[in-house]
Amino acid sequence: MSIMRFIQDRRGSIAPMFGFLVVPLIGLAGAAVDYSRANSTRTAMQASLDATALALSKDVTTLTAAQATQKAQDYFNANFSRPGTSTVVVTATYTSNPSTLTVSATGSISTTFMKVMGISSMALNSTSTVTWGMTRLRVALVLDNTGSMSSANKMTALKTAAKNLIAQLQAAASTNGDVYVSIIPFAKDVNVDPVNYSQTWVKFADPNVTDDWDDNNGSCSKGNASTKSSCTSQYSCSISGNYSQSTCTSDGVCSNTNYNSSQNTCTSHGTCSKSSYTTQSNCTSNHGTWTPYTWTAGVWSAATWTADNHNTWTGCVMDRDQNYDTTNTAPSVGTIATLFPAEQYDACPVPMMGLSYNWSALNSKIDAMQPNGGTNQAIGLQWGFQSLTSAPFTIPAMDPNYTYSQVIILLSDGLNTQDRWPAYGNGVTQYNGSIDARQQILCNNVKAAGITIYTVQVNTDGDPTSTLLQNCASDSSKFFLLTSSTGIVTTFNQIGTALSALRITR
Repeated sequence: MSIMRFIQDRRGSIAPMFGFLVVPLIGLAGAAVDYSRANSTRTAMQASLDATALALSKDVTTLTAAQATQKAQDYFNANFSRPGTSTVVVTATYTSNPSTLTVSATGSISTTFMKVMGISSMALNSTSTVTWGMTRLRVALVLDNTGSMSSANKMTALKTAAKNLIAQLQAAASTNGDVYVSIIPFAKDVNVDPVNYSQTWVKFADPNVTDDWDDNNGSCSKGNASTKSSCTSQYSCSISGNYSQSTCTSDGVCSNTNYNSSQNTCTSHGTCSKSSYTTQSNCTSNHGTWTPYTWTAGVWSAATWTADNHNTWTGCVMDRDQNYDTTNTAPSVGTIATLFPAEQYDACPVPMMGLSYNWSALNSKIDAMQPNGGTNQAIGLQWGFQSLTSAPFTIPAMDPNYTYSQVIILLSDGLNTQDRWPAYGNGVTQYNGSIDARQQILCNNVKAAGITIYTVQVNTDGDPTSTLLQNCASDSSKFFLLTSSTGIVTTFNQIGTALSALRITR
C-alpha cells in the first residue's frame, strides 16, 4: 500500500490519533493534580509564615538581622511539614520607621504528572508582614490582693496570668513608650509606698475629723490609751490621791510640809529674817521681815497625746473624702478633701507601681503580691484611674502623632465587704451595698473619660454573679465570670491578645 493511500484511508483512524494525543492529555490532567497540590502547599506555607511573623514580632527589636532570620527559620520549620517540598528558605527583615517586620519564604514542590511534560518542580514563594500601628497602650492592672485570694490557688494563678499578660504587652511594643503598664494591688486600702510619708498629698491630720492617722498613732502621757480621744479624755491631779476635779483643786501642798493640813494653816505660818523670832508679830516688832509659807493648789489636767513620727507609717491610704473617692481629681494642699488619708492598716498590700515599661520591675511587683485583708474594689479602681490620668502619679506625655488606648483590667474574687465608710477609719465587716453604689459612680466616670474597663470575677465560692462588675465593664464582652482559678490564665491571655491587636496588624 502506498503512503498516499495510507494517509487518505479513513478507516481505523481513531486509534492512531489517540496514540498521538495520550501523552499531552495525561500531562494536562496531571498538571491539574500537581497544581492542586502546589496550591494546598502554598496555603499551608502562608499560614506557617504568618504564625512565624507574629511569633518573631515579640522580640525582633532585640535581635540582629542574622538572629532574626535564624529565629524565623526555626519558627517556620517547627510549624511547616509537607512531603515533597524542598527545603524552604526563610528570611526576616525589620525596619523601624515605620516599624515593620517582613518575613519571606522560597521553596519548591516536586511534580508527579507534569514530569512527563519536562516540568519536575514548581516554585513556591510567600511573604507575611507585621506592622506596628499608630496606637499606643496604657494599661492599669487593678488586682485583688485580699485574704480570700489565698484559697483555690487563685493568687498563684493570678501571678502567672499577670506575668503572661505583661509578656504579651511587652511583645506588642516595638519601642520604649509604646506600651505602659501600672499595677494597683488592693485590699480594703491601697499602698502608695511608705517612702512618700513626707509628700503633701498624704493626709495625716485633718481638722475636720477626730479620727485621722495622727489621732490613732501615738503615745499618751498618762496610762495606756491607744488613741488621742481616749488619751485626752483622761484627767489627773498634780497631787496624788485626788480623783476628781473638786477634790484636786481644793487640795494643795505647803512650802513647809509640816503645815499641809490646809491653805490657812500653811499661810499663817512662815519664817522671819531674824531667826530667833518664830511669830509674825515678834518678827515685825523687832524689825524683822516676815515671809509666810506658800500654798500650791492641786491642778486638774487632761493627759497629752503625742503623734508618732510619720516615717513609721506603713504606706496605706483609705478612700478619699466623698465625692473625690469617685474621681481622678489631682490632690491639692489647698483643698484638704482631695488629699489621700493615711491609715496604719494591718493588712496593707504591697506598694502599687505607676506607669512603666520596666518589664523586670513590673514582674517583680507581681511576684511580691500576698493575699490579706478585706475587699474594696472601689479604691483599687480609683487608683487605677489615677495612675492613668492624674497626680500624684507622674503621667508620661502623650505624643500627638499617636492614638492612645487606655485600659483598666479589674480582677476580684469577691463582693465588696469593707471600706472607709460609713465610719471614718473603720469600715464595715460584711457585704455593704453602699460601697457598690459609690463604685458604680466611679465606673461611670472612668468610662466617661474614654478609658476601657475589663472586669473579671473569680467566683470559686458560689457567690452571686456581681451585677456591679457586669455594669462596670465597658460592654458585655469585657466582663468575665470564672468559676475556677485556672480560668484566670486563659482570660488574661484572651485580654492580652485583644490588646496586642490594637498595636499589631498583619
